[in-house]
Amino acid sequence: MTKVTLISSNDRGAPQKERPPSLYEKRHQIYPKLAHGKFRLVKWAVMAVTLGIYYLIPWLRWPRGDGIPDQAVLADFDGEKFYFFFLEIWPQEIYFLGGLLILAALGLFLVTSLLGRVWCGYTCPQTVWTDLYIWVERAFEGDRAARMRLDKAPMSFNKAWRKLGKHAVWLLIAFATGGAFILYWHDAPTIARTFFIGEAPLTAYFFAALLTFTTYMLAGTMREQVCTYLCPWPRIQGALTDEHALNVTYRYDRGEPRAPHRKGESWEGRGDCIDCNQCVQVCPMGIDIRDGAQLECIHCALCIDACDDMMRKIGRPTGLIAYDTDSAVTARAAGSKPAYHLIRTRTVLYTVMIALIGSLLLWAYLAKSTYEFNVLKDRSPPYIQLSDGRVRNGYTLKLVNKASDARSVTVAVSGIEDAEFEIVGVGPAAAGETLTLTTEAYGVNRFRLLVTAPAGQTAHRQLLNVVVTDTATGERVDADAAFILGGN
Repeated sequence: MTKVTLISSNDRGAPQKERPPSLYEKRHQIYPKLAHGKFRLVKWAVMAVTLGIYYLIPWLRWPRGDGIPDQAVLADFDGEKFYFFFLEIWPQEIYFLGGLLILAALGLFLVTSLLGRVWCGYTCPQTVWTDLYIWVERAFEGDRAARMRLDKAPMSFNKAWRKLGKHAVWLLIAFATGGAFILYWHDAPTIARTFFIGEAPLTAYFFAALLTFTTYMLAGTMREQVCTYLCPWPRIQGALTDEHALNVTYRYDRGEPRAPHRKGESWEGRGDCIDCNQCVQVCPMGIDIRDGAQLECIHCALCIDACDDMMRKIGRPTGLIAYDTDSAVTARAAGSKPAYHLIRTRTVLYTVMIALIGSLLLWAYLAKSTYEFNVLKDRSPPYIQLSDGRVRNGYTLKLVNKASDARSVTVAVSGIEDAEFEIVGVGPAAAGETLTLTTEAYGVNRFRLLVTAPAGQTAHRQLLNVVVTDTATGERVDADAAFILGGN
């Protein structure tokens, strides 16, 4: 831990007192240098792909029929459905979203147990947008040394326009981020047209402003503090990795002892690390990978590119910093041959769980009914005694047609001997008969059902069964509800 020394102004010769640094110390600006190499190219590619997906997917169309949103990815709260290309998830099927989230978590656990915090280094939204913001910053202010000189320089026209230009572009990116977010909850062409003329829903303006603000603050000003102090993932990963996980690692068995090296000097009795600090200068977190595993490290691998570049310049083998395991480094330091164990208990367990849950979700989706049907009994009054002694109960039929075409169904009731029933607006039916209803495509239809039992029933409560059958396909769904005949 860094120590802070306090020296009395009245007694410069007195012993120095030490105290730990303040927990509320002001953030120190980090000036990451541009790295060059294969991992930097991978990060450029991942950033382009992920940002392209985020900004462009709401504009993809997916035809579904008349009166149905044709947006490929849409959370349609008005229509009570989630659309994801060919997948359609209704509120009654929210367990599919839960299953997909579980699969995503298990996939993240598996990747972490194999490759460490590769999610944080390449695909985490905080990393991607911060990388984009640093690219903009570099475009206006130059690389590391130029940015440091600019910040130390007094205010001038040159400094002012560069700073203002940078923040203006940051705000535009932040607004585009917030604007793209609301496209996932509304029809994209419609909300884009109405947003700028003041006719969009109030929630669209609220969430666009919220995402604009958070993107600008988190990616522009907080950066590494989000990963260090706000994100729980660095703490969780400790339980998911072990000595066999591949992490961005400084191979101290080869690099130590380190010291500056002059051209022509011997490499005998020393390590390959020349203490050039290039690995520190390119790190967006401002840490030294040579200090070992650290909570702040996001495993972006830029230090690997910087170190490999320096090793090539001084004629030494690359890979002083590389993806490696703690067990392999320890084995080499002890003079043993390293062994890599990617297939181990935890990776097998995660793989099996992903396969089982994925198979279960696939089976549930393929086997799901295209009809959802509920019978909701009236609570007040629970029953009505008619003048001729018969007892009538009221219900609400809720039919959810998940098919893309309107469908005709028959409704029948059973369980109450000689009971008649009526669907308001359709007509009555005697005992043993059926009534025919039409349900809309992708529609939720509600009907009023009245069931009347003959006088003379002795039981106070019986079970009513309502059956709905598709006239074209024969698909059958049913639901039960209580029928109260009186008494307590």
